[in-house]
Amino acid sequence: MEPMSDPERRRRVLFLCTHNSARSQMAEAILRRLAGERYEVASAGTEPSQVHPLAIETMARRQVDIRGHRSKPMSELVGEDFDYVITVCDHADEACPVFPGAPRRIHWSIPDPAAVTGSRDVRLAAFDRAASELLTRIRDLVALVERRDPAE
Repeated sequence: MEPMSDPERRRRVLFLCTHNSARSQMAEAILRRLAGERYEVASAGTEPSQVHPLAIETMARRQVDIRGHRSKPMSELVGEDFDYVITVCDHADEACPVFPGAPRRIHWSIPDPAAVTGSRDVRLAAFDRAASELLTRIRDLVALVERRDPAE
């Protein structure tokens, strides 16, 4: 049985990253903004820390407020059913647990903008690049998923 066989049920997506501080937080916000009520979106980290200030600023420049987000450990979500589990860094892909319900696993190797050093402008540009790449991939994913199941 396909995970989304019930057309009334919202798709559930989890974004995983190491620290749940930048890439996964931005991805969560982007998908929520693009897909609204059609999706339930969460993010978590294998070693959560705190939401990076430049991730907050990057998303604010895109008119998306993530100031209320918090970094969450992956353990808070293990046992929940997701339709898609998307890892956005290589470490999280290796550490990703098995989730019930056989969600589709997707891996996007997106460079960590928090690891970039240099001036504030250089670091902010890295966050902008990551957000732009996430936006492109998430748009493509939503289009693919909704073409596959146009009933929703």
